[in-house]
Order: sequence, then structure tokens, then C-alpha cells
Amino acid sequence: MKEIRKCKNCGIYTFKEICPICGNKTSRIIPPKFSPDDKWGNYRRKMKKETLYKNNIL
Repeated sequence: MKEIRKCKNCGIYTFKEICPICGNKTSRIIPPKFSPDDKWGNYRRKMKKETLYKNNIL
């Protein structure tokens, strides 16, 4: 099974170990583990709300 990878230099997503755009090495993308007791959820939602207000989206 192939893993999705991301180039840290140009931000492109690919399945290859070498970025097809810039030629740098790519790294695996590992999502955060799910937890029903999300201790950082309140901070994340607060930051998202502040960002939306700052950009006049909300």
C-alpha cells in the first residue's frame, strides 16, 4: 500500500519519495491520533474562531 507524502520545500502532495517539482525528498504524512478526550480541542477551536474574525469571515 502506498503512503501519501508531502514535500516540505514546495508543499506538493505525492506518492513518490522524491518531489516531481523541486527534486527534494518528501516525508510521510501522519495524521494525529483520534481521541474522544481531546485536551487541545478548546484551544484549536478558539484559534480558528479568532482567525476567522481576524480575516472578516465570521
